[in-house]
Amino acid sequence: MLTIGDQFPSMTIPVQQGTAALPAGETLDLTTAYPGKWKVLFYWPKDFTFVCPTEIVGYSDIRGDFEDRDAVLIGASTDTAHVHLAWRKSDADLAAADFPWLADNGAKLADALGIVDKNEHVAFRATFIIDPDNVIQAVQVNGLNVGRNPAETLRVLDALQTDELCPCNWNKGDDVLQLAA
Repeated sequence: MLTIGDQFPSMTIPVQQGTAALPAGETLDLTTAYPGKWKVLFYWPKDFTFVCPTEIVGYSDIRGDFEDRDAVLIGASTDTAHVHLAWRKSDADLAAADFPWLADNGAKLADALGIVDKNEHVAFRATFIIDPDNVIQAVQVNGLNVGRNPAETLRVLDALQTDELCPCNWNKGDDVLQLAA
């Protein structure tokens, strides 16, 4: 699995966003899209499941907080763009989650990241925080049954952006650690 300090892989992946139109071959390469921005990529195992929508809605609810920190939120699964669209259209809360969803149907990116469950052949619940230079700065991977806490992802992004020593339970606005001279 790729980890902290690794360069995020460059590859073009189909993407789906919104509910207005059928997918028409739109793609995204995270290493060239959003220059100068932090990127928060979170994978879920499968559309039309039970834990996944709670995470997507949770991230969507604080999307503006990520944007305030010059970070772009990107979701992903190994489903197709058409499945993403159908799922968004079936649920108003998912339809409101207006950020790009990668449709990594061949698991090309998920395989490159090393986050595919060998038995289920779907992506684990993996989150990558990627800096503006496309270097992975944080990784969290959960099993298929356990959802993530989007507020914790935001807290880690805040800490990374300080470039300081941040203690346990540190939150934006708290004092960072200072080494005695």
